Amino acid sequence: MKNIVLIGMPGCGKTTIGKKVAHNLNRVFIDIDEEIEKIAGKTIPEIFKRGESYFREMETKATEIVSEKTNGVISTGGGIIKNPYNVKIIKRNGVIIFINRPIDNILEDIDTESRPLLSKKENLFKLYEERYDLYKKYCHMEVMNDRSLEEIIKNIINFLNMPKA
Repeated sequence: MKNIVLIGMPGCGKTTIGKKVAHNLNRVFIDIDEEIEKIAGKTIPEIFKRGESYFREMETKATEIVSEKTNGVISTGGGIIKNPYNVKIIKRNGVIIFINRPIDNILEDIDTESRPLLSKKENLFKLYEERYDLYKKYCHMEVMNDRSLEEIIKNIINFLNMPKA
């Protein structure tokens, strides 16, 4: 069974939604950032101290590993779509769902301390401009994270259960 792969901006709800979808569909939940930390033996902020390119290298390794698994719900890092190779890997065995959450909502509750690329909140707008079209381009489904968690999960499950043409 194909993986369900969640993409979107940092703070859009990939982890929260992913855990609920995994629970409802009796699938394993996988967080790529946690896999990166296992591979590197360091936290994400520590990895970023060696530079974003090193982080992206670790991200690709983790993506290759988790994409070999099946029947999972995978929460990706917000920048995974910057590397077309990563997208190719996750598409091979996954249905990609873009969690689109309004930037203002993200800014209300994001923890910038644990997110190296968001140490300044204005960076979120820059990342949004840089990534939004890529999220749209690569996803099989887009879901707006501007309603209840139950509605979002229901929409995702309904999409997954639709007959494929």
